[in-house]
Amino acid sequence: MVSTISILGGRGKDGRLDAIDRIDLRMGQVVSIVGPTGSGKTTLINDIELFAHEDTPTGRTILINGEPVPPEFRYNPACNPIALITQHTTFLSDLPVGEFLAAHCRVRSRNGQSVDLVAQALQFANQLTGEPIEPTYRMTELSGGQTRALLIADAAVICSTPVVLLDEVENAGIHRARAVELLRQHRKIFIFVTHDPWIALLSDFRIVMQAGRILQVLSTSDEERHISSHVHRLDDALCRLREKLRQGSRLTGRELQEVA
Repeated sequence: MVSTISILGGRGKDGRLDAIDRIDLRMGQVVSIVGPTGSGKTTLINDIELFAHEDTPTGRTILINGEPVPPEFRYNPACNPIALITQHTTFLSDLPVGEFLAAHCRVRSRNGQSVDLVAQALQFANQLTGEPIEPTYRMTELSGGQTRALLIADAAVICSTPVVLLDEVENAGIHRARAVELLRQHRKIFIFVTHDPWIALLSDFRIVMQAGRILQVLSTSDEERHISSHVHRLDDALCRLREKLRQGSRLTGRELQEVA
């Protein structure tokens, strides 16, 4: 059983060592990885997904429960405790959504629960996307936002993986704050690679990347939690404007004042 994942420091693009020697991530935490484009955010989650053991360009090491990663986690996909959801996901399967999720239940040896879990996953996904997903929809017909919402729901509800990595999913048109709120109800480690201030402020702490190296780790302060409520209002206002534009409505000055 996974209770912690630890990142042991390596080096950045210029060979300088990470500023932090060790980061421990615990069950139930929501963590953000932030930094400019090209700062090494995706490289860090790749290190985590690959269970780096000084064998990647960064030289970092990943530990599970303070110990080296067991061989079955590395080499048996059915035992892998990590799910990765990226910006660029396409489905080769043309199954209906309901059948796809039921098949995943069987792969995860949860076939007896498949009907309930499929319904829960769809309910979860439809709280994240403005485009409802029906179980009869074909997987290859889903939009980018629907795809990401479905995969997040699948990872949270059906997968038994205790660690979920999400790479810039805010660009997929999902309800970000609602995603974090719902994910917190599942006892897993959620790691967001993000440029979104709202997601960063909702996290327990954030790992700051620069030039390929871990620069610092910042716990979300009480002041930042207070600021996040204002960011939330701005985010909600922008979401409403975005939805009106999607529906073909015109915007008024009054609506724009909500964002100012």
